Amino acid sequence: MSYQALYRKWRPQVFADVKGQDHIVKTLQNKIGSGRIGHAYLFCGTRGTGKTTVAKILARAVNCEHPVGGSPCGECPSCKQILAGTSLNVVEIDAASNNGVENIREIREQVQYPPTEGKYRVYIIDEVHMLSTGAFNALLKTLEEPPSYVIFILATTEVHKIPITVLSRCQRYDFRRITLDTITARLKELTEAENMPVEDKALRYVAKAGDGSMRDALSLLDQCAAFHFGETLTYEHVLDVLGAVDNSVFRDLFHAVRENRTKDCILKLEEMVVQGRELSQFVVDFIWFLRNLLLLRTADDAEDLLDMSEDNLTQLREDAALVDENTLMRYIRVFSELSNKIRFANQKRVLIELAFIKLTKPEMEQSMDSVLERLEKLERMVEEMSAGGYVPVQTAGMDGDPMINAGHTRSRSTAALARRETAWSPQGSLHRIRQICRTSKVRARIMSRGPYPCRKPSWKIST
Repeated sequence: MSYQALYRKWRPQVFADVKGQDHIVKTLQNKIGSGRIGHAYLFCGTRGTGKTTVAKILARAVNCEHPVGGSPCGECPSCKQILAGTSLNVVEIDAASNNGVENIREIREQVQYPPTEGKYRVYIIDEVHMLSTGAFNALLKTLEEPPSYVIFILATTEVHKIPITVLSRCQRYDFRRITLDTITARLKELTEAENMPVEDKALRYVAKAGDGSMRDALSLLDQCAAFHFGETLTYEHVLDVLGAVDNSVFRDLFHAVRENRTKDCILKLEEMVVQGRELSQFVVDFIWFLRNLLLLRTADDAEDLLDMSEDNLTQLREDAALVDENTLMRYIRVFSELSNKIRFANQKRVLIELAFIKLTKPEMEQSMDSVLERLEKLERMVEEMSAGGYVPVQTAGMDGDPMINAGHTRSRSTAALARRETAWSPQGSLHRIRQICRTSKVRARIMSRGPYPCRKPSWKIST
């Protein structure tokens, strides 16, 4: 027999093998055990969560001659025929390619004839949201009052596209995204059965990349195992195959952004491009890294929300202490906007470089977040000077800053004062930095009120 993909080879055959959907499995087993079987079911949820798999198990269970605990026995002739795909009692229809009224008319003609073997004739309509409006209307009457031996199982990933008239005629079951621990445990079970040596850290990353989908995780594992066939699958191997980036790279980039080292950010991005990393995946992973930092800054007992080792948690706590919440939210906003643009961009690298320049040069933006970040820098300088500490030269590069140039009523501009900050006395520097803060805050308040229909009003900064 030719090779089968892992997700096909290890597709669950009984309800007990279905992972992460206990609420649905228990309900269906009770229905079969008590004989309270409905005539129409709607399975909805994201991809790879087990909708079609549960539909096939249910089709075999209702026709099984000797069900075991609500699950098919797998030994009777009916179970074997349905499993082999030769039974006439179970009909699978792909609504994406059979979405017309004539296809539904064929179903209405077929349901008039009872099953030749078994108890029920089961129709599994996958991607049912792809049916046309006319096809939905043609299905309504049959779906509402089908013959006693007919069961409809509708599966969809976009339940909001299904008419309410169809929803009201079905028993709805929502399939949840499978948790990271559940996918990891299942992958470990399958790798042991396949005699596939693999590191636990590698399995966990594959499970995370599956994004709640068991099928996606199995496909990624199959891909990684094929690339490194005959070797122990390590964490580094998985990163190479998936084009992902290690957590240490995110920490280096974060520190470079915090210290306004634009060149280091560009060089690190150049290194990832040379290594063939997937830039779209890098953007998503970096957003998650920033999200974890924000949780540590804002949430109580955030460690329970972060699924990582204690060593990584310790490093994250150190990084989170270096930045405030508003700055982190600005970082996340800039990269979230980037993730929406980069999907269809031809020059992804250029967009990412532009995003890093925005992060390291907040004076280039006119948003309130960037204004607040610059004000916080100035306030830190004031505090350090008040305490008699050394103040680094941070205002020397603010010539083109519209916030600094806002206070233009004096004979000497604040930008010129900022360039000569190193030559000031401590008392004079403290006075002028406070003046800059007041000027910027006035400007920020005016920006927050929106554009004026008339000319920009002038104001005078009192000293």
